[in-house]
Amino acid sequence: MGRYTIPSLLLLVLALVSVNHATLPSQVYWNTVLPNTPIPKAISDLLRVDVADQKTSTSVNVGHGGVGVYVGHGHGKGSGVSVGVGGGYYGHYHHYHHYGGSFIYRYAASDDQLRDDPNVALFFREESLRSGTKMNLHFTKTTPGAPFIPRSASETLPFSSAKLPEILTRFSVDPKSEQAAEMKTTLRECEEPTVRGEDKFCATSLESMVDFATSELGTNRVIAVSTNTVDATDEVESPMQAYTITSTVQELVGPKMVACHAQLYAYAVFYCHATETSKAYVVQLKGDEDRIVVKAVAICHTDTSSWNPKHLAFRVLNIKPGTAPVCHFLPQDHVVWTKTN
Repeated sequence: MGRYTIPSLLLLVLALVSVNHATLPSQVYWNTVLPNTPIPKAISDLLRVDVADQKTSTSVNVGHGGVGVYVGHGHGKGSGVSVGVGGGYYGHYHHYHHYGGSFIYRYAASDDQLRDDPNVALFFREESLRSGTKMNLHFTKTTPGAPFIPRSASETLPFSSAKLPEILTRFSVDPKSEQAAEMKTTLRECEEPTVRGEDKFCATSLESMVDFATSELGTNRVIAVSTNTVDATDEVESPMQAYTITSTVQELVGPKMVACHAQLYAYAVFYCHATETSKAYVVQLKGDEDRIVVKAVAICHTDTSSWNPKHLAFRVLNIKPGTAPVCHFLPQDHVVWTKTN
């Protein structure tokens, strides 16, 4: 898949917004509703007025050429499982990356990842989250995803599978293109029913994401975190290497949390879901070779009883469904929301 140009309609919407606002309305809304909550990099990267400037950034990847976790949907290119993200709407995707979303529960992943990188840390046990633990990880450069548009604009646009032909026409997207297929997949997944014990919502604006997260958590005293490098520039690409957890592991407030996962679409769309069967942690990792530092978000799924018994995680960890938590790191374009301490 090649690089995509931002659709002309989206450029027009953002240009009109930028003329009248030095700060985008979405950012103003965040600062008003969440004055004590810093904006995580996964979100700030998409609050761009200079949308034509497709700069690269650095993200976390685990495994061989993968993007996020592809768990056998039967769509998209490639197979296997990896931790990380490989770009945005006009980025380079080989796998869909609904890591930590409802999709991870339903499907069994391929064995390709284990054959390619038998020593890579795809999934790990909760007890591994402690200072001094080493894991094999990989960092790769990515392009930012499609930018947020204000809620006032997103609410005027159709967002449903039934309206797909109209949506593609509005954004000048060829119905036979890969972009169209990706947008169709996003709409379909947003319309899928929820899984047991979860509330879900596809946020088509930052304002609606903020509202969903604060409503589910019952407060605006929240934190929002994402995985990102601490001391790397956009030009840095780290090799596959061992990384050591160098900090005390910080468990975020639970039991309820909201996870939001970036989708492939013409503008920023996040698949958000609230759950009480996962734990979230923040750890700092340092590369043993190039000393790159990463602040990583880890998710541990505490109830895997409804997962596909053939899921790769169970083979990697040599466990059975429902017997022990399954943990993994989040890609950089995912956001976890929890209450503050």
